[in-house]
Amino acid sequence: MGVKGLKSLLEDNSQIYKDIRFRDSKLLIDGNNLVFILYFKSKLEQNHGGQYLAFQTYVQSFFTTLKECGIKPYVVVDGGSGNTKNVFPILTKLVFEQTLIDMEVPLVKCIGEADCELAALASEWRCPVLSNDTDFYIFDLPAGVLPLDHFRWEAANSYIPCKRYTTSHFCSFFNINDQLLPAFATLAGNDYVNLREIKWVNFRNGGRRTTYRIKSLEGLLNWLRRFQTTKDALRAAMKLMPYVSRQEQTMVEKATLEYRLPSSSLQGFFTEGTALSLPKEVTWVPDWVCASLAKGDLSSAVMDVLLQGRRNLHKPVEFDQLPSSNLVSQPIRQVLYGLLPALGRSGVEERVRVGLDLHAVTVKPVVQGATQGLRLYSLPQADRTVRLKVCLETLGVNQEMLEGVLPHLHLPVAVTCYWLRRAKPDRKLLKALLMVMIQGELNRREGLTTGLWNIAVRTKVVLTC
Repeated sequence: MGVKGLKSLLEDNSQIYKDIRFRDSKLLIDGNNLVFILYFKSKLEQNHGGQYLAFQTYVQSFFTTLKECGIKPYVVVDGGSGNTKNVFPILTKLVFEQTLIDMEVPLVKCIGEADCELAALASEWRCPVLSNDTDFYIFDLPAGVLPLDHFRWEAANSYIPCKRYTTSHFCSFFNINDQLLPAFATLAGNDYVNLREIKWVNFRNGGRRTTYRIKSLEGLLNWLRRFQTTKDALRAAMKLMPYVSRQEQTMVEKATLEYRLPSSSLQGFFTEGTALSLPKEVTWVPDWVCASLAKGDLSSAVMDVLLQGRRNLHKPVEFDQLPSSNLVSQPIRQVLYGLLPALGRSGVEERVRVGLDLHAVTVKPVVQGATQGLRLYSLPQADRTVRLKVCLETLGVNQEMLEGVLPHLHLPVAVTCYWLRRAKPDRKLLKALLMVMIQGELNRREGLTTGLWNIAVRTKVVLTC
């Protein structure tokens, strides 16, 4: 994410950062960035489904430390799936989000990219952003950015030792007009555009030996010193690319506008619980769906189905000669698709594993039984008994089968029945599951933290598998 090579350039010129003792402040957190940084810093196992209980404890420790330092966190996550070069256990992000909800840490999920919304609120609140995403290094944020890599929360002692980045320090160091930062990000190559034709390294004035990428950025910054406006810089850059098309010019100009800060709708959400402003293409989606997505109560996959009629499924590590384990939960997703009409489409396109390849498969929605009388707009108002019947019908059980089972164990038992019927697991796996359920119940009775157990009993896990 962000401006390619900028992080390395800053590490190579670390005097741009300012050492601070951070405390007693609001802090806006790039949630997508934080969840992955925390999992890797915790050095937890990535195989065998991950170590969710230990990760939950680590996340709790992070936010408890913030509280002890008088820091009020507000976490913002992207509604999209995003990409990462690392492989993480499937439920990592869900564990992170649920832990924040349990700790009553303010959390919001934006529909689509969250960078601009987060930066806009940071500007309005005049508080820093915690992130490693160098796109935030281009926005003009009054309180700057606290790089996650330098946020030493484990060494906290009434304050957190960290480094602060500001655009004013950056521009002063490289002697460029701060109005040119969007042009710098675009011409350097960011998430929106990548220009390969210009050899910026040719504009570098000597300097120490370093990587080619850093030399290129230093050359670009040296070249930008002659300009005062983004318009002048872009016009000159186009002349350095004799074969640039009109479409490419438009793309470059549009990319610089991505760093203009809009009015943020996040402030109203965090302070008053008002709904987020939505892109025009999703204004038809019911308010309750948007509100549930924003709070993290619904998976972002719901929006993918509603708007695009497709869904990328998790790809767990498994034996490639066997069918994908996602096929086990396909009947559940078919009921979900029936409740989420995909704009008149005949089905939802799922990306599934076949052998070692990914294939697009159309999965038809199912509307039968108790679901026939339900509509997306009126789901929250549907009678509880009807909603319960839909859940039980989907899992292939009924109330009689659950007689004698403690109420809070109804869903885990029903899901286990479904799993036994659909997956036909080895008896060792069943034994392991039952042991976890027993331990979870003992923990609950003794008032201990129950880690993944606390999460697994929630309906949304069943629907997002």
